[in-house]
Amino acid sequence: MIKDLFFFIQKKHLVFYLLIFALILALFFSIRSSEINKHRVNYKKTDHSAEIKQMMQKANAFWDLEKNDSALFYFNKTQLLCVPKADYADDYVGALNSMVEIFQQYGNYSEAETTLIKAFPYLEKTTNVKYPVNAYTFMAYNYLYMYDYEKALYYHRKALKKAISTFRKARILSEIAFAYMHQEKYQEAIDLLEPISRYRIEDKITPSNTNIQRAAILYNLGLCYLRLGGHKEDSFKCFKESLELTLTLNDDYELIGNYYAFYLYYSKYNNPELKKINAEKAYYYSKKTKSATNEINMLAHLLEADNAGNSKKHWKVYSKKIDSLLISRKKAKNQFADIIYTSKKDKEENLELKNQKAENELELQRQKNRSFISYIVISISTFALFFITYYITHKGRKEKNDAVFESEIRISDKLHNELTTDIYDTLVFAKTHKLENLENKEKFLYNLTNIYSKTRNISRENSAIIVNEDYEKVLKEMISGYTTSNLNIIINGLNSLSWSKIDRVKKITIFRVVQEIFDQAKIISDASLASITFKKNERTIVITYADNSTKIQDDVNLNKRFATIENRLKPARGTFNVALNPNQGFKVFVKLPI
Repeated sequence: MIKDLFFFIQKKHLVFYLLIFALILALFFSIRSSEINKHRVNYKKTDHSAEIKQMMQKANAFWDLEKNDSALFYFNKTQLLCVPKADYADDYVGALNSMVEIFQQYGNYSEAETTLIKAFPYLEKTTNVKYPVNAYTFMAYNYLYMYDYEKALYYHRKALKKAISTFRKARILSEIAFAYMHQEKYQEAIDLLEPISRYRIEDKITPSNTNIQRAAILYNLGLCYLRLGGHKEDSFKCFKESLELTLTLNDDYELIGNYYAFYLYYSKYNNPELKKINAEKAYYYSKKTKSATNEINMLAHLLEADNAGNSKKHWKVYSKKIDSLLISRKKAKNQFADIIYTSKKDKEENLELKNQKAENELELQRQKNRSFISYIVISISTFALFFITYYITHKGRKEKNDAVFESEIRISDKLHNELTTDIYDTLVFAKTHKLENLENKEKFLYNLTNIYSKTRNISRENSAIIVNEDYEKVLKEMISGYTTSNLNIIINGLNSLSWSKIDRVKKITIFRVVQEIFDQAKIISDASLASITFKKNERTIVITYADNSTKIQDDVNLNKRFATIENRLKPARGTFNVALNPNQGFKVFVKLPI
């Protein structure tokens, strides 16, 4: 510790002396200010109701025009104005709910969850039951989109307890059934949907929602009948009535789902002609509504339903659409992040200016005889603080940009290494083989599925790491994901550690280090058996990996392969060692203080 401090003084002596000087000045002014502590500035609570109402109207106007970036900006402005939040609970929660709906539309589920959590402490302070019902429902949607169906059901049930109207309760029951459908619990979903499908439940507040909801209930019920089997006529009847209701609504977006349902129906009951027709209709309406995600999904189904000649044409469009969607979502996510950051920064700067103004007025009243030397001292202090702030900010920004650049290069290389050959081989296969042949067609679809799986795995490897109470489960699932038909993995001691007592940075480091070990082992090892052991010795976690590979013969190349692990461990003061056992594979030892 002393050695590090001495090194800092040597290398950064100017910054160090300026910091000491600034601290002395700060102490001096603190003593001076304590002499006038009886003079305090009293702030009056400001009524923001009119301004909040104006911001909310602007936000909703932009939302109606589908200008979601502007809508998000004003919804965020609204929630920042709601101080104290308890006094404006309806506006605060309502604005956050609207922001969440926009985030979910663009697949930004992490930001949606963070935003919803801010609303939860104020749900009981709202005066209208729709705000907590919507908040719980959006949280359920968020977990549904992230495939955590049990948590989705939990929040849907919380929303059901809060709901008052028969219409809203029926809607939530339909959403619970939808979660059951994702779990393939079709009979449980049918048990919920059948009773509410027998009646036309009206929305007395917004009558136009009545047919929308009934069409959705019939659609879900028809899907359950279709998946469960043995209900051919029932499923067709549900799909038919749902389509008829949707046609009266003049809603092209809902028609996508209706025609997709018939595509599934005719796929199951082997009618290729009608299957293709309904796939084309679903694709047509997805293009008409400019729904990029649906357009890609429906195009994939049309690719499967159409003939070989058209399938090649659809595949080219499909590839371009996927690239375009990924780019647009990334831009939207960055844009939304900038909006939130800018709004928050504006508010903080405004508060800082108000506080500074009040302090200056107080200083002018108490120190009218301030000398010229005092102004010189304040100027030097301001310069020192500015210099330190600039230095630290510049250094942090550079480190952050370097880290982002390295991460993007690594992801790009991985995509290139793992997918280029597969995509090329798939395209060549499509050109050189007749896809109307069933065997060729199945192999072509298998190749597409394999490409999708690899892309999804890379996405998961670079996604955010869960460090809450589910960390142990997530870590175990990640390790188990490397198990193949040729490789068995034994996990020892994972549940013997008290993960809740380990800080989040150490948990992230452990997760990435273990992930890197298995990634490299997958590339360089031909092992049929691997083991990973977790132990805690006093204040140290020891992780040991071993396998029975016979492929590795060179210690030097082995150390180079695992160099990135050593770089990950340095910030956490961890150590790393890898050793080769001839004819017995290799071992990796990781020690991390906690």
